[in-house]
Amino acid sequence: MRKGLPMLRSGHESGSLTPRSVEQTWRRCRNHGMSRRQFVELLSLGGCAAALAACGASPDVSGEAVQPWVKDPSPFIRYPTNLETRLELIRGFITPNDLFFVRNHAPTPHIDVETYRLRVEGDGVERPLELTYQDILDLSGQSTIAYLECAGNWRSFFAKVLGQTAAGGQWGTGAVGCASWTGCSLSAVLRLAGVRRNAVDVNLLGLDDGEFNRPMSIEKAMDPDTLLAYAMNGETLPADHGFPIRGVVPGWAGSNSVKWLGRIVVSTEKLWVRNNTTSYVLVGPDWPAERHHPADGSPITTLNIKSTLALPWPANLQRGSRVLRGFAYSPHGTIARVEWSADDDHNWRPARLLQPILEHAWVRFEFVWEARPGSHTVRVRATDARGNTQPEAVPFNEKGYLLNIPLPHPVDVA
Repeated sequence: MRKGLPMLRSGHESGSLTPRSVEQTWRRCRNHGMSRRQFVELLSLGGCAAALAACGASPDVSGEAVQPWVKDPSPFIRYPTNLETRLELIRGFITPNDLFFVRNHAPTPHIDVETYRLRVEGDGVERPLELTYQDILDLSGQSTIAYLECAGNWRSFFAKVLGQTAAGGQWGTGAVGCASWTGCSLSAVLRLAGVRRNAVDVNLLGLDDGEFNRPMSIEKAMDPDTLLAYAMNGETLPADHGFPIRGVVPGWAGSNSVKWLGRIVVSTEKLWVRNNTTSYVLVGPDWPAERHHPADGSPITTLNIKSTLALPWPANLQRGSRVLRGFAYSPHGTIARVEWSADDDHNWRPARLLQPILEHAWVRFEFVWEARPGSHTVRVRATDARGNTQPEAVPFNEKGYLLNIPLPHPVDVA
């Protein structure tokens, strides 16, 4: 339990309280703006119900953990704090907000936009700033269509396909989505603060429990396509996706696109935090740690090229001529071609790419497959405009990041 929260004796007049229930209630009350002192006072007077009532939150009468998301989780594959998109539900180019995957490290916080402030600080800026939500809206805005992907997407296939289990949430293929993001450039805010010439790293810190944070290089932070987004697909940024402000860092691991942004720290030295030393690093015999760095392995920044079928795993289809569809994406450039193969016949055939084909976005593809009764395996592979192609093999890493072989997708035909 969090240090400083009270341990009430069993038999207290407000009812028996467990450390877990106190912790859960404190998180909810804090997300509604309650101070720690007020929470402790209310808890001692009337227990969790009194604290929840004071901040306008409803108690969880079931006794189960409070749902960590705001959106309806029913269309997704669910994990403790994460929601995986079922790619077969996406009908167009853009992933709808209500189908876009959720990668949370803690329950979605509820942030009061009236009291919200974004602080820009650190020895890498000349003029520390504190910006309101309206201040950010008043800056020159821009929009970009970009996919975001969790670095651990496809992690479960290290075990399912390669026979080596990696640690972490066992994502299938749906920890990825493509959206239109609107906001101001991060570089514009850094210039307002007077970013120094000797600045090295920029750390984005969230307002969620644990203040998730992930540093990036000053070069990536100053990239004009790196955004502080306040809208998603033409709507105000949903709570599960970072309201009121989130980072959007195209082409880099989704962990860099920090949600519920509360602070930006600019440093004249390389920044090392948990999420680039022990998490989001490649660890294993083929990924030695760099000398003079505190990280356990090689920190992940840029993602890699992938393609995937928009089918359940495994898929069940009826016999006959079937149009199979999917998505391909690369951080290095636009997708140039997608090919497919069935039943390991080593004959790669071209799929048709659908417009639009945009930098930073995924591309849709489709092909016709004659589905005959029985069990089959279908693979797809992508190549981008710079010649990068999905490899036949990748070295294992303990945390299961960046797998991108052409997956053998099982399809049963009746």
